[in-house]
Amino acid sequence: MTDSRLQSPAAARNRGPILEVLRDVLPDGARVLEIASGSGEHAVHFASAEPGWTWQPSDPHPRALASIAAWRESAGLPNLREPVPLDVEGDWPPRTFDAVVAINLLHISPWAATEALMAGAGRCLVPGGVLVLYGPFRREGRHTAPSNAAFGADLRRRDPRWGIRDLAEVTAEAARHGLAPARVVVMPANNLCVVLVSGPRSGSDP
Repeated sequence: MTDSRLQSPAAARNRGPILEVLRDVLPDGARVLEIASGSGEHAVHFASAEPGWTWQPSDPHPRALASIAAWRESAGLPNLREPVPLDVEGDWPPRTFDAVVAINLLHISPWAATEALMAGAGRCLVPGGVLVLYGPFRREGRHTAPSNAAFGADLRRRDPRWGIRDLAEVTAEAARHGLAPARVVVMPANNLCVVLVSGPRSGSDP
């Protein structure tokens, strides 16, 4: 493409299976905040597939924001909002959402980003709202496939702060912010979709 739109082969491969999970766990009129939207292709695909959802893409990187904006302009979808600059470890939008979605984020960021994601989702999700994570995970301290082990080693070589996270450690961090595991869906290419649900606010009825 000659404009600002970036393309991700991974997004083209996984958007269908992720959409199936989202349709299972999101209400018809869901307000969704996507963290680290990257190229913006997921945002366009999901907003196009479900016109009742209001999709808020975000990313900390100017090139990604330009790509998201270009995809949004090309698609012309009224339920796809303008992208906002958001670093997961920084300030989040002062609004509530029915869902927060993070695709392929945890393994290519330091553990502090996982902590910030759980804290931010815990603050902005409505009671019963969901945090949906997609990517590779370890289970019971082990990689789910030899290819994931090799991928994890490569991530560590690229940045020692990166790496495939253990699902138990991720859910334990989520629990500290009122997020409880609801389901784990096995996805293609040795990935998982992990759905966590926000509990009642402090002081609210159980």
